[in-house]
Amino acid sequence: MAKYSVLQHPVETLLSWIKSGEIAIPEIQRPFVWKATKVRDLIDSLYKGYPVGYIITWQNPTVKLKDGSVSRNKKVLIDGQQRITALTAAIVGLRVLNDNYKEINIKIAFNPIDEEFDVLNKVHENDSKWINSINPIINDEITISRAIREYLKANEDNPAVTEELIEERLENLKRIKNKMVGIIELDHSLDINTVTEIFIRINQKGVVLSNADFVMSKIAADEEHGGNRMRKMIDYFCRLIVDKDFNKHIVDNDKIFSEHAYYNAIKWMAREQDNLYKPDYVDMLRVAFTYKFQRGKFSDLVALLSGRNFITRDFEEEIATKSFSDLEEGLLAFVSQTNYQRFIMIVQSAGFIDSKLIASRNSLNFAYALYLHLRFLRMPETEIQKYIKRWLVFSLLTARYSGSVESVLDDDIKQINEKGIAAYLSLMEQTHLSDGYWKYGLVDNLESSSTNNNSFNVYLSAQCYFNTTAFLSKSMTINSLITQRGDIHHLYPKQYLTKFGKAPKEYNQVANFVFTEQATNIKIGAKAPVDYMKLVFDQINAGKNDFSSIDDQSSLLENFRLNDIPLLLNDGEHHNYEEFLRRRKELIATKIKMYYESL
Repeated sequence: MAKYSVLQHPVETLLSWIKSGEIAIPEIQRPFVWKATKVRDLIDSLYKGYPVGYIITWQNPTVKLKDGSVSRNKKVLIDGQQRITALTAAIVGLRVLNDNYKEINIKIAFNPIDEEFDVLNKVHENDSKWINSINPIINDEITISRAIREYLKANEDNPAVTEELIEERLENLKRIKNKMVGIIELDHSLDINTVTEIFIRINQKGVVLSNADFVMSKIAADEEHGGNRMRKMIDYFCRLIVDKDFNKHIVDNDKIFSEHAYYNAIKWMAREQDNLYKPDYVDMLRVAFTYKFQRGKFSDLVALLSGRNFITRDFEEEIATKSFSDLEEGLLAFVSQTNYQRFIMIVQSAGFIDSKLIASRNSLNFAYALYLHLRFLRMPETEIQKYIKRWLVFSLLTARYSGSVESVLDDDIKQINEKGIAAYLSLMEQTHLSDGYWKYGLVDNLESSSTNNNSFNVYLSAQCYFNTTAFLSKSMTINSLITQRGDIHHLYPKQYLTKFGKAPKEYNQVANFVFTEQATNIKIGAKAPVDYMKLVFDQINAGKNDFSSIDDQSSLLENFRLNDIPLLLNDGEHHNYEEFLRRRKELIATKIKMYYESL
């Protein structure tokens, strides 16, 4: 028995299916990722009769109802949303979102003389050879005879423009709606892994099809359990995080949603200004699913939303209903103002004051899912805070979610659910944070020229946590410099090291970095450490504050200690640079250990 069918349908039929809902297209609330030129190329290919790839749909499974009957739902779009969006933008006139979440029109202009398409621009608008938009002609908003008359009048001085030529070219343009598009319809009996493999082979680019996209398509196709409204809540919430003005659009243009409980649950985000956590739809699904279902693999969520009974392998309505209900609870817990803001406060209180200090989004996602789980268990708030901080830092230091993310997430939440967070975290610490790790493993991890290094970012967070003052400053904190984009200074200046043949990978070592005030950084310039530190000592002895705000030697020693700087810096020259790095990495590792144990 064939597990799929391949059919050819005209563009017009495909667009009519979308309008009628026969194919469930997720509502377009996220940015349209195609460039406008790619829309132009798609229209040009249709005009010339070239193949434009396949649209892939996946039948929802046949679900057993309580009365013994069965129900088959809409087809779920697996691949082709960008092409469909491009068609509806160019042909139907649908407005799409750009990368800044602004609604724009993509107008495709047509030159019937040369049979060329292009994205409309000022040059084309002022050139009579170009028709500004193909949309009115293809959609019969103006008659072909009127379009011909208007074009002939605008180009009456061009002898190459004849009525027969323009009529032929515009008729060809209108026939774009009749051009065929291939649709591959996959049978509901195929599992996600098989569907993904088919997707990859058809695209022939090794593209990874996200299981989160399966989930989003799945819930967008569901009306019986309110999945389509959940999908809208997810998209609207993610957009409100980055575009506060979008709230007015919801109220003015989506009356049904603005009167729904989902809107009341998310509208507070229109007033929230924190930028530490900017989750997208994958993050929201990840947290809600991990928290509520105690699982980490999105393929399980798709199966559960389909009503999959993992024991009998049948599809049952009761399971689908409960799964949609659980997903709703998880999503509402995610968007809860109380939950969200308390979680952010915990993260910030651990010293993670800026999003650039957290390189792993999934570490943050799991920490939020764990927070919701521990709150559900009614654990005391002080204990919740301790475990969330420690797990977040642990996962960042060990790069726990950098590999097979879903498998690790799945195992972690199940182990925590079984053993409890205290026992499981203790086990993880014994396994991954031994004395050998603190003395050697962490020091090795600090051998990096990337400021996006997890260990270095945790170190900076520790400095914020301890409210450390900046290098050679008496009062300015690292916390303030990070939020105000202060300078990261090379303790051994790069211009100085370059003179002795040091490459960027050598002088940009994170152990050579420190936060300092811009004025201090400018005064240091390209001086050797031994030279600029002599100026610091000279100003202290003279009772001046020309070079830094530190005015006594005890404060200077304390500043060195707080910033984990070896005293070797006072005699710093190019020949002892490697020794300086070794010592400083050891001091930084010691600080991180002290920080972790204090959480």
